[in-house]
Amino acid sequence: MNSYDEEAAQRWGETDAYRESKAKTSKYTQADFQAAKADQEAATELFVYAYGNSLPINTPQAQDAVQAHRAAITKWFYECSIEMQKQLAVMYIEDARFKEYYDGRVRGLAQYVHDAIMAQE
Repeated sequence: MNSYDEEAAQRWGETDAYRESKAKTSKYTQADFQAAKADQEAATELFVYAYGNSLPINTPQAQDAVQAHRAAITKWFYECSIEMQKQLAVMYIEDARFKEYYDGRVRGLAQYVHDAIMAQE
């Protein structure tokens, strides 16, 4: 178990989402993990497009990115409700690793992703 796995087990090990994710990913091949990453990257690129074109967070394009993000998590890891996605969005700006992932693509993207996710109803 690597340090990320240990951290996840400590933080979320008692949750249904964690158990569902472990059950799903335990059966994945390397190709499955690559496909999951491709889906996640595709959702991120939708955010990059919306942010790069200065689209407001409530536009259809930005909200399509939000839906693609949630769909990728649900497909590959666990049932991601809007509320769960909003909790993730907070991590994206508060946890330096997540912030770096998004802001490494485009400076300011982490805040945009957070705000777009929070804007959904």
